Order: sequence, then structure tokens, then C-alpha cells
Amino acid sequence: MVTIEVDGQELQGPAGAMLIELTDKACIDIPRFCYHDKLTIAANCRMCLVEVEKVPKPLPACATPIMEGMKVFTKSDKARMAQKGTMEFLLVNHPLDCPICDQGGECELQDLALGYGRDISRFSENKRVVADKDIGPLVATDMTRCIHCTRCVRFSEEIAGIRELGATGRGENTEIGIYIEGSMQSELSGNIIDLCPVGALTSKPFRFTARAWELVQQPSIAPHDSVGSNILVHARGSQIMRVVPDRNESINEVWISDRDRFSYEGIGSDDRLTTPRIKTNGVWHDVEWQVALQAVADGLRTTSADQLAAITSPTSTLEELYLAQKLMRALGSSNIDHRLRLGDVRDQDSAPAFPGLGCSIADLESLDAALVIGSNIRKDQPILAHRLRKASNAGAELHFINPVDFDFVFSVANRLIIGPAGMVGATAAVAAALLEANGKSVPADIRNLCTASEVDQGAKAIAGSLQQAPRSMVFLGAIAESHPDYSVLRSLACTIASECGGQCGYLPQSANSVGACLAGAQPHRGVGASTVSDSGRGLAALVEGGMSGCVLLGVEPEADCDDPAHVIAALEDCGFVVSMHAFTTETLEQVADVMLPIAAFGETSGTFVNAEGTWQSFSGVVPPRGDARPAWKVLRVLGNVLDVEGFEYESSEQVRDELHRACEGVGTDTSQHGNCYTTALDVGLMRVADVPIYSTDALVRRSPALQKTGDAASFLARISHAQAAQLGLSDGESVSVVQGDARQVCTVVTDTRVPESTVWLSCGTAKAAMLGASIGPVSLEKGSGEGML
Repeated sequence: MVTIEVDGQELQGPAGAMLIELTDKACIDIPRFCYHDKLTIAANCRMCLVEVEKVPKPLPACATPIMEGMKVFTKSDKARMAQKGTMEFLLVNHPLDCPICDQGGECELQDLALGYGRDISRFSENKRVVADKDIGPLVATDMTRCIHCTRCVRFSEEIAGIRELGATGRGENTEIGIYIEGSMQSELSGNIIDLCPVGALTSKPFRFTARAWELVQQPSIAPHDSVGSNILVHARGSQIMRVVPDRNESINEVWISDRDRFSYEGIGSDDRLTTPRIKTNGVWHDVEWQVALQAVADGLRTTSADQLAAITSPTSTLEELYLAQKLMRALGSSNIDHRLRLGDVRDQDSAPAFPGLGCSIADLESLDAALVIGSNIRKDQPILAHRLRKASNAGAELHFINPVDFDFVFSVANRLIIGPAGMVGATAAVAAALLEANGKSVPADIRNLCTASEVDQGAKAIAGSLQQAPRSMVFLGAIAESHPDYSVLRSLACTIASECGGQCGYLPQSANSVGACLAGAQPHRGVGASTVSDSGRGLAALVEGGMSGCVLLGVEPEADCDDPAHVIAALEDCGFVVSMHAFTTETLEQVADVMLPIAAFGETSGTFVNAEGTWQSFSGVVPPRGDARPAWKVLRVLGNVLDVEGFEYESSEQVRDELHRACEGVGTDTSQHGNCYTTALDVGLMRVADVPIYSTDALVRRSPALQKTGDAASFLARISHAQAAQLGLSDGESVSVVQGDARQVCTVVTDTRVPESTVWLSCGTAKAAMLGASIGPVSLEKGSGEGML
């Protein structure tokens, strides 16, 4: 350790540490603009100049390494003169925009100008003016205010992993701009709003809507993926105005995805359901809560228990999911499921208690090698992708087995890009290579799954990397979860993890996928993943076998399910359907008999359990709109109306604590698996569908800003150039996509990322919802459908 003295105070730090790091820990304030603890050092703003004994000129604290015996003065005349001189130069060209600037009241330049600026400017020349840049629907620019700290430039390159922003020109002609005109491509782009120390980069949806001092701030948890990013929700009155990150080094550090930042816009959608409604003779009527709840109770009472079901959203809170399954099981039914996109349940009894990450989120950075099967992790889990990028930058080798060659922001050592039918074989090839490398015989079941020789070299390279890595992991992603052979992929992934001395983990799709398993919102297991004597039917079995009564909790069947068309058809045949949701849709109005308005994000309290198993509770920030009520309260009162015991809760905390006690001692081993090696998917032309980043849940689908980005869902059939030539198709041509009994017309796009025998057609659009499962046989018919291709 090195000992130094700062303003007469003795400090210690590791050799090589920068002076500003020690002063920050000691709460010694040094002004700065360009320095940020998560970015590399630029030392270009010069605001942190300090005096160092025996050094003739002031030095930047952010770029000065500490040395034994160093004496530093941060408030001496020399230091103050240097800092005031820097501030004067920064203000020379800065516009007097404070009264109209969105950054006013929380501006670093504004704060420091008060302490280090002159009362009267000595500058009498014209100020420079910089043309604003259009960098997309999320971030607004006022580049005349830019002070060239380059935080945004460094962020885009070092954190986001995409060189989108840069500096051009010299001296006062320097400008920060985007290299390619148009929208920024990063799913983390909104973080430059927080990084910008002035008002040059601000939130476009928030622009000119409120002042910082008008807002009330409350911590919460992002509801869109399994990371559980910590956020701060800013509200004015009864309206949420914006969302910003809250620092939590072990989860999201100081970053959040654009999905977490801008989804709040969906709360005020025209689709909001604010009054209970009952359908009579095909016509919807607004009713009082007592009438609606009694109608629901009567409908559930008259439904046979074995024909009663609950389909719940994995974005619901832990308390809501727990009460929903408790109510269903009290009525004699275990037909409850939250696994809306699960493609295969053959090995569900031998699966882990919950689909956890298998390590802490922070530990992803320390991996030496990882194999990810079936995941566009950059879009599915942006914060986890950032952690893997840090691992890659530190030398980790990352490998992917995918049906599409997705774009990533980190180096990928090996990619096995093969159609859905070949994913099992490619994974089996890696398992076989590892077994052989360990001197073991390859079981016939695995050997029979191995694909053609073209993946052998890649499989052996992946196996060698995993085997040699001191710390390795295998992850199953969202596409793997939707695969008809998910059970086989799980068995193979666990075999690979075991043979390389690593762990098998999961990349859960939703905010509470883990919590839903712990809450017992699945047919084959109860609370705390306990065994149930009366195992019920899951979603696929319910769709196949039919239902007489169904409760939908936060579910939009046309957008949230893997096979929307068949789910909608089953609900249409159902005798009594209750929808508990914050929004209404045409499909829900078509299939439901009663609609109960529940609170949306920011309007209710609850708990999410993230991928690493951390329970994170939050409170409501604003009151629910209209007559909407928190779903846990609706379920509690419904239990009272039905005379069910154990529904005397007075707060969501009571519900959470009851469940937490029941979950004590739940196993965390994510490598449990069955021995399923029988494939269910045939060869041939196959559709593969990912869920676009801004189509994952009801809130993001209703955010106008997010739906204007390039990542918004589009209905395009992407095929390889070779496949297009074989089928006689060309870019921009119209084709009919036929999947089962469904047919939809869309546009063909040739894409080098798509392998042969594969049609990449994403979920998230109304037309896509009318097709079949996300992975399955498909055919293309040219034009209006004449002549099968």
C-alpha cells in the first residue's frame, strides 16, 4: 500500500491507483467532468487539476497515479486558480440555456459553475453553434451545449461495444457525432443520458415535460428480464415521468437497458383497462368491483376442478403468482402454468427447482469459457451480455450454438450456426468430443444424435476450450427453451457441463421466471418446488385437451405465448374466461367473459426473484389508474368471496414472508436433468422465431419510443441466399408462409446470418401471432400461394 497526504489528511491506496480514486473514497471533493469510475481515463476536461508538492504545474487528479510520500493540495490557491480557469474556458462557448434545458437542476456544469465560475464573463465574442444530430427516437441532442468530455464516446465503445459516436474536427471546431446517420443501434444507448454532465444528451420522451425538483424519486426493480436491474422511478403527482438506473454493483452496476428505461411510456397507453367489465350477449359493460368479483366467483364455482385452469404471466410479482396458485389449488385444480414459451416438458419432473443462472451475475465476468445454446443474449438479456463482454475482454472464450448468427458486441471464439433441427446434433457433437477427450466412451444415445461432419471441427474446438478453462459454464437461452427438443438440449448441456467441470445454467426469459417456480405456478410442483400429489396439466396439455374455465393473469395470449393461434382457439372454446390485466386487447375482448383491471408497473408493490436467485421487493410509486387494483389484492378478495381459508393478508409483505418461509432450503443445483435423448423435431424447412427485445411484455409493446427503434418487431421472412436461390425467391418478393393450417403473406429478405433449411421469422407482430409455434415445420408459397416451394 502507498501512503499519501491530501489536504493534510493521510490516505492509503494500492500502487498504481489514481489520485481521484483515493479522494473519492475519502469523500474529498474534486470537481470533474470527463472522469467516470466505469470508463477509461481521458483527462481531457482538466477540471480536476490539483497541486502536487514539488511539481511546477497542476496535475489532473484522474490521471495522476499515487506515489509514496506524495503531498496533494486540492483547495490551494494554485489548484483553485487552475480549476477556475478551466471553468471559464468551458463557459466561453456554452449557451445560456439553463431556463429551458432539461438538465437544469441536476446539471454538473451548473453546479460546478456556481462554485468555480466568475460572476461576470470576460468573453465578448460570438459563441459557437453546433448543429444537432438525429441519433434516434430515444436520445435528444443539443450539441451546442457539449463540453467534449467524451463520456458518451467512451461508453459506446467500452460498455455498449459499438463504435457509434466519435469526435471530428479540432479545437473549438470539435464536434461529437454519430458515424452513420440515423438511430443508435445499442440496446444500452440511453445510458449516455445519465453520463452526459450537461444538457447535450437528454431523454427524448422526457423532453420538456418536468423539472428535476418537481419529481419524487423512489427505488424499484425493472420488470422486463431476469436481471432485476435496480432503477429509480421519478414521478410527479400520479404520473411516472421517467426511469433512471440505481447503482447496484452486484446486479446492474450503474447501467440499465433502453427497455428498462423507456418502457414506462406504456403505462399511459390508450389500451389501459381502468374499470371492471362483464360481457353480456357479446357486449361489454362497465360494472362495479363487487359485481365483477361475484361473477368471477360464480363462474369458478360452477367449473369442474379438472377443467379449471390458470395461465399466469412470468412478469407477475411473486405475491400475485403465489396467491393465484393458492386459489387454484384451494379450488381443487393444479392446472396452472407460467411457462408460456416452453417447447418441451418431457423431463419437467427431473428439472431443477428453478431455472437459475447457476452463478451470481457478477461472477459472469470471471468466467474463462462459456457455451451458450440457443440465445440472442445481446437482445434477450442486455446487462448479462455486458457482463460476458467484460469476461471476453479479459480473455474468456465464448462459444455459441444458434439457429441464427446473431450479432454480438463481444468476440466469439466459435459459432455453430445450424437450423433448429440440427441444434441437438451440434450440441451432442460437443458432448461427444468432451467425453472422448476425457477418455470415456460415448453412449449410443448421444452418438446417434451427432450431426454431419461439418460441425465436428467446431464441436472439438468448443470442447477443448471448455475442458482447458479453469472456470467454465454452459447456458441454455430463450430459443433453447422454446425448442421442441428442449429436454434433449438440457440433458446434453448438463453432460457438457459435467465433463468440463463446470455448471449448467439458464437465461430465464422474464422478470419472475425464477419466482414463478418458487411460488408454485406450475402444474407438477407446488410452493418451493415441492412435489404435488395431484399433478395438473401445463399450458400445452390444456390447449390440447381443452378447458371449461380459465383465469388469465397478466397474459396477452396473442403476444405472450409460444403458439398463440392454438392458445387463442382453446380459450375461444372455453366456457368461462377471466382476464386480470392492466390492459385490454382485441383478443382478450374476444375470448374473455370478465375483465378485471389490475395495477401496472410502478403502481403496485411486490417482489421479483432474479436469475441468480436474489429476492428484490419494491413498492408502488403512483396510485393505480381509475378503478384498477393491485393484483394481489384482487386475488385476496376473490379468495374471501369464494370462502377460501388463508386469504386474510393485509399487505403484500405478509404474502412474501409466508412464501419465503416455505422456500427455505430449496435446492439451488441447476445441473439436475433427466436422460432424454429422443428428438421430436423432423428435418426439412423450419421456422425459427426469436422474441424481439421490444415485444417481450405488455409494457414495452406499448412504449411509443421503443416501437420507433430499429429493434421493433417486423414481419419478414429471412432466409439464406442459397435457400432463396433453391426456392427461386429474391429480396423484397412476397411469399405466403404456411405453418400448419395457418397462412400469412410477408416479404422475403435474404440474410447471411441464416443457415440453410431455416426461415427466421420473429414473433411480436399480429401476423406472426396467427402462425404456429416459434420453432416448427414451415413452407413458403410464392406470391399469393400458387405452387408449393
